[in-house]
Amino acid sequence: MHILITGGCGYTGTILTNDLVDLGHKVTIVDTQWFGNHLIPKKNLEIIKLDIREHEKIPLEKVDTVIHLANIANDPSVELNSKLSWEVNVLATQKLIENSLKNKVKQFIFASSGSVYGLKEEKEVTEELSLVPISTYNKTKMIAERVLMSYKNDIKLHCIRPATVCGFSPRMRLDVSVNMFVFQALKFKSMTVFGGDQIRPNIHIQDLIDVYKHFVLNRDLPNGFYNAGFENLKIIDIAKKVTKLIPSEIIIKKNNDPRSYRQNSNKLLETGFKRQFSVVDAIKELKEKYESKIFTETEKCYTVNWMKKLNL
Repeated sequence: MHILITGGCGYTGTILTNDLVDLGHKVTIVDTQWFGNHLIPKKNLEIIKLDIREHEKIPLEKVDTVIHLANIANDPSVELNSKLSWEVNVLATQKLIENSLKNKVKQFIFASSGSVYGLKEEKEVTEELSLVPISTYNKTKMIAERVLMSYKNDIKLHCIRPATVCGFSPRMRLDVSVNMFVFQALKFKSMTVFGGDQIRPNIHIQDLIDVYKHFVLNRDLPNGFYNAGFENLKIIDIAKKVTKLIPSEIIIKKNNDPRSYRQNSNKLLETGFKRQFSVVDAIKELKEKYESKIFTETEKCYTVNWMKKLNL
């Protein structure tokens, strides 16, 4: 199978690309490489350094499946330049699906976000609930979903709504909650928790990658939205899980953002997907990788700071 991945050099994309190539698929990557390229050249892997806004240059001929990961990710990054975010997250997505149809691509998998639901009182946040996005980032994801779904009768279309991702990747991120706490505990022997009672859904990076692979291998699954998050945890409880493996102090500070998010992923599990990893697995892995010097802190580990440095 020929798979094109936008954002294939990213935090999730790097591992997903390696897995798909190792499974014997031909993979083409389209990525700006703002955060570098950690992919090792392999047979059946083509890497194109390209901004997805240059949609006419994206080679879609003879592509079977598009996995669309490229985006301006998370609330703070989007707030840096809302125009850029709408162009990348929405307009480029529309062009990509239109060009995919023109080239007879059979399947389109979209990386949306579990944050599109906004604040919900329900403990079981399922795909049937209304979307009430409360940030520009959430709004770009919701609008992109609606644009894509207008083509649902013309192509196999799966929109994945991931929880907050955790775990190691060659393109490392230290600005997501679990990873951030582990790094603080390892480096400073303390973690700063703002508030702590906020609830966040979490997913191990390898489970998320396996979700995308699951839909590639089961293309005939019904079109639509699928939550991908398995552990709804209070921020303070994430920090406590870290202290059990990395002795460290928890410093609690006042929080001005009391928002809580939850997810229920039963719909995904009912398709036959099996979750294999946990937040604790991510903590153990990150500790091992850091102590083995497999990753170190760099400016590129922090999305917002690096984007500011690039003047994006």
